[in-house]
Amino acid sequence: MTIENVRIDKWLWAARFFKTRSQASDAVDAGKVRIDRDRVKPARNVRIGETLQIDNGSTEWEVEVRALSDKRGSAEVAQKLYAETAESVLKRQQESDRRKFFREPSLEIKGRPTKRDRRLLDKSK
Repeated sequence: MTIENVRIDKWLWAARFFKTRSQASDAVDAGKVRIDRDRVKPARNVRIGETLQIDNGSTEWEVEVRALSDKRGSAEVAQKLYAETAESVLKRQQESDRRKFFREPSLEIKGRPTKRDRRLLDKSK
């Protein structure tokens, strides 16, 4: 039995871009998921061959839909549902390298800075 119609939120969940279907649905509503650069609704059916731009909060992906599924399986099965574009792989690698070599100083600070933290921040400027 082949599946012809799969909602985009179900497909994103099955392809393991989001942990829950409601997170996938919320991301589509917020415009974090686009099909061929156009905003869509969670009930929109996805088709094989379409290009998706996905921002799941930590990573941005550009993938081509290769297969349809509405059931969440193993990561191995999920990777067969899509193919990431070469530009997307390169961009993710560059972003990973940038984060590794140039850490954002504000990420180390938890909450409001102390007097000492404030002095160090002022000194670095």
